[in-house]
Formats: sequence, structure tokens, C-alpha cells
Amino acid sequence: MSRPLAALLLLLCTMFWGFAFVAQKSAMGTMGPLSFAGVRYILGGLLVLPLALGEWKRRKVTLTRNNWLLIGVLCFAFFMGSWLQQAGLALTTATNAGFLTGLYVFFVPLIGLVFLRVRPHPIVYVGVPMALVGIYFLNGGGISGFNQGDWLIVLSAVFWAMHVLSLGHIAKETGLPIFVSAISFLVAGVVALAIAVPTEALTLAQISGVWVQLAYAAVLSTAVGFTLQAVGQQYVPPANAAIILSAESLFAALGGAVVLGDRLPAVGYAGAALLFAAIVLVEAVPALLARRQLPEVRATN
Repeated sequence: MSRPLAALLLLLCTMFWGFAFVAQKSAMGTMGPLSFAGVRYILGGLLVLPLALGEWKRRKVTLTRNNWLLIGVLCFAFFMGSWLQQAGLALTTATNAGFLTGLYVFFVPLIGLVFLRVRPHPIVYVGVPMALVGIYFLNGGGISGFNQGDWLIVLSAVFWAMHVLSLGHIAKETGLPIFVSAISFLVAGVVALAIAVPTEALTLAQISGVWVQLAYAAVLSTAVGFTLQAVGQQYVPPANAAIILSAESLFAALGGAVVLGDRLPAVGYAGAALLFAAIVLVEAVPALLARRQLPEVRATN
């Protein structure tokens, strides 16, 4: 798969995630965060499972112990990121949550550099600030006073960064992006429900009350969105992928406008332009530099 196509898949998955932001927020009045996450991920995992098993049989890959350990890290990061984000949404504003979730754009290259000794392309150091400022403006150019929910969202961004890094590595190493994604969905869903049943008193009435939100989150945001992420991240470096995935905030704002009647302030359009420019920058500049260097390499042969 070409890198431009992979970047397009990542951008497409952010559209599904961004629109899911509205569904997740509205469901919090009926279901607890673990209950919503558990039902969503089990349904999404079961939908993807036939494709995952088919991919595993077709590739005939034998997973090593290190592969399984990294899949365990992936599942843990996925569960914690989802839980903390969903819990934070119940306590803070959608504006705050939209901006603070985007902090994983900063955490991905930081964690990769400090713990994995992976140096991102220099253009990432330009793209990350641009994306963060764009997300900030997109959410109105300000956030209200910090509360417990805001800190939960910040912490979730750390785990989402771990998820981006581990998913990109394990999908590329094994060539099983759909298989490892399905495992993470099902593990996160089972763990979430195991905790939710005794602590949040989950009932069928709650599920039926938000079935539309659950259907969207399970099918498009989880089964389709996260699977596209896993496939696309095989061909895009993690730090670059994080900047592309930050477009989730752009689609969250669009979803709020279409579904809830929200309107962007003037500064929001500037934020959208900055975010889009950051995405184009981190994808276009490395490709252009590679093309310029190619003739020089040939000339020396």
C-alpha cells in the first residue's frame, strides 16, 4: 500500500471517531462509561472477528512471545485510554475533552523518543505545535477551569499515545492489523463489562435506550475506524500518524455542528486550517525531500 493511501485511511478513520464524540457524550446520561465501552467493543470485536481469523489463516503467521507481550500492552493501553476518556466526558465539557484528547499528538513523539529511542522526522517538530494550536483554536481558543474530568482526559491521551505506538509496531511486525485490532476490542470489552456489571448496574433497558449511539460507536467508530487505523499505521511513522489522527477534533466539531447545531467561532475556522496544514505538511515535506534526494543518489552510482 502506498503511503498517501495509508494516510487517507487514517484520515477516514478520524472522521468516524470525530462523529462518535457526539454519540459518546450523549450516551453518558444513560449508561456508565465502562458499560458503554464494554458493549461497544464487544460488538465491534465480534463484527471484525471473521475478517481477523481469515487474515490470520491467510498469512499463516506464528506469533512469538514478544508479539503477545506487545499485544498485551496494546490491549492495556486501548482499555485505559477508552475508559479514562469516557469517564472524563461525563465530568467535563465537550470543548475541553476535544482539545485535551488531542494532546496525544504531543505524547506520541515524546514517548517514542524517550522510551523507544525513535527519532521522528524533523518536520514533526513543526507539525506537532501546529496541530496543537489548531486543535486549541478549533475548540474556541480556550478551555474552562480544570476539573477531575479534564485530568482524566489528559491521562487518557497518554494511553492513546501508547496505543498509537504499540499498534503501529505490532501491525507492521506481524502483518496482522485486523487480527490484533480484534483482540484489543474483545479484551477491552470483556474487561470493561466485567467491571461494569457489579459497579455500574448495567441493564438491558440502558442498552436499548442508547442503541443508536452504541450502534454507531460499535460499527463505524470501532469496527471500521480502529481497523482502518491499524491498516494505515503499517505504512506511516507513529509521530506522523498521530498528527493525521488529530483531525478527529475537526470532525468532532463538524459532528457537533450537524447533529447538535453547534457553530464554530471565527477562530475555529483558523484552527481547522492550521490542523489541515499540519497534516499536509508532515506528509508532503518528507515525500518531496525524498524525491529531491533520489536523483542525487542515482547520479553517484
